[in-house]
Amino acid sequence: MKLYLDPGHGGTDPGAQGNGIREKDIALDIAKNIKNILLTIYQDMEVKMSRENDTTKSLSQRTSEANSWGADFYLSIHCNAANGAARGYEDFIHNSSTSQTASYQNIIHAEVTKLNQLIDRGKKKADFHVLRESAMPALLTENGFIDNSADAALMKDPLWRQRVAQGHVNGMAKAFSLKAKPAVPPQPPKPVDPSNLYRVIAGSFTNRKNAEERAAALKNKSIESVIAIAEISGTVWYRVQAGAFSTKENAEKQLEAVKKAGIADAYILSDAPLAVPSEPKGYSILGVTHLSPEHMNQYAKQFNPNAANLGSFYSAIGEYYGIRGDVAFAQAMHETNYLRFTGDVKPGQNNFAGIGATGNGAAGASFSTQEEGVLAHIQHLYAYASTQPLPSKYPLADPRFSLVKGGSAKLWKELNGKWAVPGTNYAESIMNIYKNMVRFSDQKLEAVLKDAEGS
Repeated sequence: MKLYLDPGHGGTDPGAQGNGIREKDIALDIAKNIKNILLTIYQDMEVKMSRENDTTKSLSQRTSEANSWGADFYLSIHCNAANGAARGYEDFIHNSSTSQTASYQNIIHAEVTKLNQLIDRGKKKADFHVLRESAMPALLTENGFIDNSADAALMKDPLWRQRVAQGHVNGMAKAFSLKAKPAVPPQPPKPVDPSNLYRVIAGSFTNRKNAEERAAALKNKSIESVIAIAEISGTVWYRVQAGAFSTKENAEKQLEAVKKAGIADAYILSDAPLAVPSEPKGYSILGVTHLSPEHMNQYAKQFNPNAANLGSFYSAIGEYYGIRGDVAFAQAMHETNYLRFTGDVKPGQNNFAGIGATGNGAAGASFSTQEEGVLAHIQHLYAYASTQPLPSKYPLADPRFSLVKGGSAKLWKELNGKWAVPGTNYAESIMNIYKNMVRFSDQKLEAVLKDAEGS
């Protein structure tokens, strides 16, 4: 399938504006997430975006490009604005659209509204240029009202934008009968010490907003990064980390790519103290997340091509609680058999940590969304690793939080006999998965470089 993906506006045209955000930025981020999910999960997919950064492009240029490329479907991503009071999601096809296009709209609309937490304003028709002048079936989605404070609060959340993208993907997968990629047999990993990583630092800032802007600039250059927190001499620094590698050689290759992207002051950091006080032997549960959300998702899909994209949840929620989100992700892979759920817990429960699943058919806790399931997992780890009260940003999702003695397991190895009983090798199994994830980071970089050399 050939999808022409059109993030609305861009460059000199910001689109709708309100509550400190711009339509062109929100639309671009949702579209990039759509592209990443489609190309990662589904086979025989081609995606051409009207823009992949903040550039100006006319409506006629967009439709002409889609038509000459021979796209099978045109999807235009937008946000709405009205009087500050209007709210919700709606989508449009052209006034003269065929019944086939209307069928696509019905399916995609249903899947997006399952996930977007917005009021459903319905399926509509209009005479918009991109719907009228495109030679293929076309749909334009309006993902909330940017001048409404409630809708805008959702738009500002990167996890929400990921969910909206997933809804669009789910709709297209059903509408066009997309087939998932076959599983790729994992390569035997080389021994890796996760405490001895080479991290590519693309900037260190005392202001988190500056770090977020640097991370966004890297993303526009197709370089994934995470923000790691380090406390040095009483000052909190926000480090933009563009990868963690087990070999210095691969870190140097990534460093070169980051510098080519315009970050001249990037450097390699190895074995430096990060976030929390000095690292105790045995790998602490508290700490920073080194691997990017996309990296986590791709690693899981080596074993299960239908695995849900949970990486952004583990990265963002783990960072908020000071929990190592990527190691928690490895724990989820262990608990769920790479999200295949072959034990007592079933997929619909969104229970990625086996919370309350005590064996003998006890399925344990259930959570309404994937995000809530990850939240409960991270909170359960926080209960073990910290003696501090639970921070207040998120509601309590872990039903067993109060049953855990705070600070009773600050190291992953101390979960043996607690999280899993008797669990003699429980933590070791988790760390082995994490080591393989780190090694996969090196393999991924090598594959990208090989493709670049051959192009």
